[in-house]
Amino acid sequence: MRILHTSDWHLGRSFHRVGMLEHQAAFVDHLLGVVASEAVDLVVVAGDVYDRALPHVDAVRLADETLARLAASRARVVITSGNHDSAQRLGFGARVMDAAGIHVRTDASSVGTPVVLEDAHGPVAVHGLPFLDPHTLHEPWSLPARTHEAAVAEAMRRVRADLVARPTRSVVLAHAFVAGGLPSESERDISVGGVSVVSSELFADISYTALGHLHGRATLAETVRYSGSPLAYSFSEAAHTKGSWLVDLGADGVTGTTFVEAPVPRRLSVVSGELETLLRDPRLDGAEDHWVQATLTDAVRPERPMERLRERFPHALVLGFAPAGEPGPSVVAAAPGGRSDHEVALDFVAAMRGGPADQDESALLLRACDACADDPEADLLLSAGGSG
Repeated sequence: MRILHTSDWHLGRSFHRVGMLEHQAAFVDHLLGVVASEAVDLVVVAGDVYDRALPHVDAVRLADETLARLAASRARVVITSGNHDSAQRLGFGARVMDAAGIHVRTDASSVGTPVVLEDAHGPVAVHGLPFLDPHTLHEPWSLPARTHEAAVAEAMRRVRADLVARPTRSVVLAHAFVAGGLPSESERDISVGGVSVVSSELFADISYTALGHLHGRATLAETVRYSGSPLAYSFSEAAHTKGSWLVDLGADGVTGTTFVEAPVPRRLSVVSGELETLLRDPRLDGAEDHWVQATLTDAVRPERPMERLRERFPHALVLGFAPAGEPGPSVVAAAPGGRSDHEVALDFVAAMRGGPADQDESALLLRACDACADDPEADLLLSAGGSG
């Protein structure tokens, strides 16, 4: 049996306000192409089909088109819900979709009941574990603790009870933070009381475990892997290679794995330095067509920094400031000793920018202070040396 393992599509998500639906649709085209060209028998999607519990209508439309195309393909499909999905909405119509070879598993009460498929070597039991919320399952499952480890351990106990009754090869889909995987900035925190990590040993005797939740691909063991998200959703993923795992399951288990890279809509670059250096450095020529996150280290904050940055990097999306050298002097938070709000504001500008405000800026700050003052004449009098 040939398996294509993917997860964390996050349909409807944007990247720093750039819509990604067009690129997500391109990934779906790629996915269907791989199913056909690589003679895939089973597609597994390990959670986070959508980016939010109430997805945008365009995201729902893309999901509908994707499932229809997969149903018409040569492959069977097993999908589970992730922590971003609404289990009820994603699972709507699951019993009807079963007849089309699209098996959506979002209900924790179904854990332990597999989708059973056949290949030349006999049956394969595919157990889809939806995202398991320890708080919700604590009482109905009589968990010993409100932790993800306890919830997944109980789920795997149910899976193994089924496999004892039908000794066969097994595939498990799980959406969890499993020890050994590396998080990025784009995953939602699923910790409960600071505890979210699940031991990979829980999946030790499973023929293949397809993990979802973390957005970077990872091999925790030869039979336990994260596919990662098919697209980058944060600049912390700039070094990731995105795609899906192609897994061959033989008579005695996994016989081979290949990572199939996904199309890249636009590469990411993270750059840092003084603005003038970033605008001229020839080593950054390759980043000019990338989505860019820039951190400026100028001692004095430049004027119109994003506009100037986009003259060279038109797809710059994120701009931060981290001036080189020692931090500036502390800023007075109030106006003690008869000092005016205007003087305090000038101190703030000097501390943040590393240099004083010019005459026009000082005049603008004075007008702003006047507009916020209970007594519009107070700052004028103090600035002129009056007694108030």
